[in-house]
Amino acid sequence: MARVKRGKIKRKKHKKVLKQAKGSRGAKKALYRQAKENMERALAYATRDRRVKKRQFRRLWITNLSIALRNMGMRYSEFIKKLKEKNILLSRPMLYKILLNRKEDFKKIVEAVK
Repeated sequence: MARVKRGKIKRKKHKKVLKQAKGSRGAKKALYRQAKENMERALAYATRDRRVKKRQFRRLWITNLSIALRNMGMRYSEFIKKLKEKNILLSRPMLYKILLNRKEDFKKIVEAVK
């Protein structure tokens, strides 16, 4: 019976994993088994952290809006509620950008809501 030679396939698979592990240190970039374990973990963290990043940005927007609104004599929760009541459709990221780049326009929005 003829034997099966897998050299090309195995080498291709190993090179693919080692290429992914390029930025790692030590054995994690040089040895296949360690590189594979490291990359599986790294990819799992990357998947998880794409969702975590969205949460963190939302927290950042809300925190900074809250601080700015406190300085203008209004609570964040009141502000959001009144925005919805007045049917002003501005998202939190948009409000944050307005706060950073156009402070006087943000003040006008707050006055319109009050």
